[in-house]
Amino acid sequence: MQQGRIVRGIAGFYYVKLDDGSIVECKARGKFRRDKLSPIVGDNVIVEKIDDEKGVIDSILPRKNELIRPQVSNIDQAILVFALKDPDISLEVLDRVLVLTEYNNIDAVICFNKCDLDVDNKFDYLSKIYSSIGYKVIKTNGKTGEGIEEIKKILKNKTTVFAGPSGVGKSTIFNKVQNKVIMQTGEISKKVSRGKHTTRHAELIDIDDNTYLVDTPGFSLIDLSFIEIEELQNYFREFNEYSSECRFTSCLHFKERDCMIKNKVEEGVISKDRYDNYIKFLTELQQNRRY
Repeated sequence: MQQGRIVRGIAGFYYVKLDDGSIVECKARGKFRRDKLSPIVGDNVIVEKIDDEKGVIDSILPRKNELIRPQVSNIDQAILVFALKDPDISLEVLDRVLVLTEYNNIDAVICFNKCDLDVDNKFDYLSKIYSSIGYKVIKTNGKTGEGIEEIKKILKNKTTVFAGPSGVGKSTIFNKVQNKVIMQTGEISKKVSRGKHTTRHAELIDIDDNTYLVDTPGFSLIDLSFIEIEELQNYFREFNEYSSECRFTSCLHFKERDCMIKNKVEEGVISKDRYDNYIKFLTELQQNRRY
């Protein structure tokens, strides 16, 4: 038996990189179907080799986390790529993705791309909001290479997922930081100002020792309906310092009196944009629970 990691899965076949660096094509044992458990890309697994090129996945080691789209496990960090212009940035979408990274215990790095188009200097405003609450923020220009070396440094010895809406230049940056796989890139449609959906598959791309990348399809809407109403506030990290000072221990920081979070928003300590998105997400969850 040998340990390895699934780097690709196609039609029931799993390609596992073993600890010795070799890659074997594997099928999963039937017991996984009985247990309603399927191996996915990113899984650390125990493999029984049949010969030098083929094997059988005997067991799946416990997962640190698991993403649904794409379905991949054991992610260390996410690089969230958003354009400063063309298309215009949606802070609602960014905050939705940040809720997901917090929920899955994944470190998030926010990459604001197309800095050459930032004539309104949005970067300084956005950087202040997100770096002040502990997120690493990087300014990039995928076409000129600005910020690419900084991204390369934070990739080392980690499994990193690239995510972001369509058309923000995610695939361009992805192609700049590695040369193993060239992702198709799509220009922005001038008519609708939306990116073409160009990313089709998910696999771990081995770019260095213990360093993997995984690309994701572009997105526009993120579903948070699985999150419990009372837990949502836990995924807005700037709330943690002050929530214990609210009058009510069950405070949702919405309509309650003597709420320290609302006080900090009024004082400008907590971003009103972030707070407004929290209320939007909270309201959605409350409405969903009524049906």
